[in-house]
Amino acid sequence: MKKTAATILMVLFLLVTGVAGAETQIVVSGSGETQVTADTAVISLGVSARDQDVLKAQQKVNATIAAIRKALTEQGVKEDCINTDYLNIYAVYDYANESEQIAAYNANSTLAVRVTDMESTGTLIDAAFAAGANTLNGISFSASHTEEAKAESLRKAVAQARAHAEVLAEAAGLRITGMEVISDQGVYSYGNSVGNFSAKSMYAAEETEEDAGTVVQAAKLIVNATVSITFTAE
Repeated sequence: MKKTAATILMVLFLLVTGVAGAETQIVVSGSGETQVTADTAVISLGVSARDQDVLKAQQKVNATIAAIRKALTEQGVKEDCINTDYLNIYAVYDYANESEQIAAYNANSTLAVRVTDMESTGTLIDAAFAAGANTLNGISFSASHTEEAKAESLRKAVAQARAHAEVLAEAAGLRITGMEVISDQGVYSYGNSVGNFSAKSMYAAEETEEDAGTVVQAAKLIVNATVSITFTAE
């Protein structure tokens, strides 16, 4: 009987000791960002034409697109870097005299032009418009080498998560004792929205011909990484 009671007391002691020495989990997330300079641009531009005859509207567009392609290749752009991005034809209606009638047809064609010589981007836009382009939908930027930026962003994310955990532990009267789980929540990049260009000739008619033209500034891309970490504390 005494042996049984001693055993029960020993078990209770171990349970209490285990609870007293149990570690607390602190789950936090962290994020990090690194900037890289874009080295590739994709220009979206084209032509829109209208005619009462649908075939003539499309023919006008086709002729101008061919002229734009020729102008771009003469500037050094490779054929495989110029691709059709969008085609559209729609009817324009006239609702006069309380009746619906087709007044004309509008044809649109857009090219996606991939550029790796960033300094030539503005010149290419000007060449396309000189050849007949009348629509510019924008420019998207990307970077071909982002591995080091991704690694740096991950390091920053882990450091931020640890700093957060340290603050929480200190506030709770605990200290960090280890790291139990670390999870990569994703790495992605994003850049400035459309609007990294301006046509000087549109806003400053008084400028000389040499100064007029489209100015494009390469975007700074943001490489973002997020992690989730479970720390132990006591």
